[in-house]
Amino acid sequence: MINNRGTAPSCHDEPDATNGVGASPGPSVLTSRGVEIERDEHGELSTGDIVRQHERNSRRRAIERRKPFDGLQVQPENPYDEPVPHRTPGDENIVKWGFDIHPQVTFWSAGFLLLFIGLTLAFSDTANAFFGDMLAFVGEYFGWFYILVANIFVIAVLVFAFSKYGRIRLGGQYAKPEFTNFAWYAMLISAGMGIGIMFWSVAEPINHYETPSPYFGIEGSTPQSEQAAMVTTYFHWGLHPWAIYALVSLALAFFTFNRGLPLTMRSVFYPLLKERIYGFWGNAIDTISVIATLFGLATSLGFGVQQVSAGSNFLFGSPDTTWFQVALIAAITGLATMSVVAGLDGGVKRVSQLNLYLAALFLGFILIVGPTLFILGFFLDSTGAYLRELPGLALYTEAISGGEWQSGWTIFYWGWWISWAPFVGMFIARVSKGRTVREFVVGVVLVPSLLTFFWMAAFGGSALHTQSEGIRDVASAVNDNVATALFDLLEAFPWTFATSLVGIVLVMSFFVTSSDSGSLVVDHLTSGGKLESPVPQRVFWAVMEGTVAAALLIGGGLQALQSAAVATGLVFACVLLVSIYSMKRAFDNELLFIDARVPAPPTAHLAAQEGARMRAEAEAEELAELEELEAAAQALAEEHGP
Repeated sequence: MINNRGTAPSCHDEPDATNGVGASPGPSVLTSRGVEIERDEHGELSTGDIVRQHERNSRRRAIERRKPFDGLQVQPENPYDEPVPHRTPGDENIVKWGFDIHPQVTFWSAGFLLLFIGLTLAFSDTANAFFGDMLAFVGEYFGWFYILVANIFVIAVLVFAFSKYGRIRLGGQYAKPEFTNFAWYAMLISAGMGIGIMFWSVAEPINHYETPSPYFGIEGSTPQSEQAAMVTTYFHWGLHPWAIYALVSLALAFFTFNRGLPLTMRSVFYPLLKERIYGFWGNAIDTISVIATLFGLATSLGFGVQQVSAGSNFLFGSPDTTWFQVALIAAITGLATMSVVAGLDGGVKRVSQLNLYLAALFLGFILIVGPTLFILGFFLDSTGAYLRELPGLALYTEAISGGEWQSGWTIFYWGWWISWAPFVGMFIARVSKGRTVREFVVGVVLVPSLLTFFWMAAFGGSALHTQSEGIRDVASAVNDNVATALFDLLEAFPWTFATSLVGIVLVMSFFVTSSDSGSLVVDHLTSGGKLESPVPQRVFWAVMEGTVAAALLIGGGLQALQSAAVATGLVFACVLLVSIYSMKRAFDNELLFIDARVPAPPTAHLAAQEGARMRAEAEAEELAELEELEAAAQALAEEHGP
């Protein structure tokens, strides 16, 4: 049937006597703007449709008023983000000789690191004394600051997660996760703890068992110190470190995937610095991040290689010397370089999943052959005690009792976690697109903390049970060489050689994961935020990580590793404090445009007026489309003739 306009009939051709607008019954009408407006069985627009269209209009007006963000990194999927790409990642880079580098960040950080390595190797005795004095100085004068900021970071992350900000999605409201939950958690745990939980899971509880924290006011090597030892270990490995990681990674993921800014620390400060993030201040922030990342990684790699060396000495009688450890660093760094060349999906992801499988196998063995019932009960008991003691432990500063216990443990750990934060934060951000802020914080803080608690309860609990029951004197092994603690515990169980070998392989695997993940992160920072850069560049930073770790071992061993983490973490803690305010401003802005400040749904009277206006608008748009079709048909008829 053809109507009097020579076109197919519209759902508006028959006039409606009641409202003067054509409304033949039909399921919907599609306007020229692509908005599908549902009609009821009588062809009328429902109040719900009117309200939804009212919200769309309010949101559109909010978008038009939105200030654009510069520095496009990736195209955000959120349709309400419209960044203007005046700047692109690496647009000031030097591309030469197989490298693609941001000159200021690369030369400043590489120059500092090369100078540090040279001086440490040339004056190793002086460096050893310097590292010891530095650790004591930071603990005495800035210990209170570390305690304060660590608690601020925990509170900030929990507020972001369980307040109105929790529904913000990284990458936009319609973004989907890039990785499965299993792969995501595997990468989180491998990058976030890795070598540390292998090195300290036995040694730390035994240390605290013999010398409890002054906070508890109890004697060592007693039943009371057994629980206090595990509570203290939980405190150092639980909510606080993961909250620090979550803060940095949340900020980076948001500004990269929701604002289209480069995946570098400077982007977090865009709400405060605006275009100055591309100048001196932005370069300084990224340089501090590179140095903190490399020293934090070097600390972990140093611990790892000490444990591999001790395990090799235990199994094969190889020399457990500093130079043998340096040779191990070179060999394992070579393996890490191969993973770096393979990239995120081909290398890091697969090695991380291998870590998780091996760790689960190792943990299962301890649960089966160890004191199973004791481990399960001890886990629950210690977790409850940790939650009870957490407020007091979190604020304890040793101000009254004095001493150096806290600087050697809590202050070192907070500095270590903070110095690791740029590395772990950037890596977690890179793999966390598509998750809401609430889902992200639960995934990054709560789940890994519980898994870490269970791991510590299994290995540390077994060591404490073995020690307290007189089965084996693990404490003597820890006092002789802390790196041998795990292997000494395994001698209390069957298949010692096989399990010790698995332990060594697992430490090496964590070493590889930390090194290649760190190389990718440092590469992002020194390439102006580019997600893909030349392979030789990534190899350079992998080698640099191993070299810094070797220099620290030669210049002072364990004390040097601790001092490096505490010193670099102190500077970066100040950067993180400012980032909290910057994130709040950005999150407020995001909610403003997600919600578009939509007023309450209109009343029935206003709904009727809005409905009449919308119907008239839809009719006008449809008539315009029909006129365009008529004109096109007439032009074709004139062109081809009768």
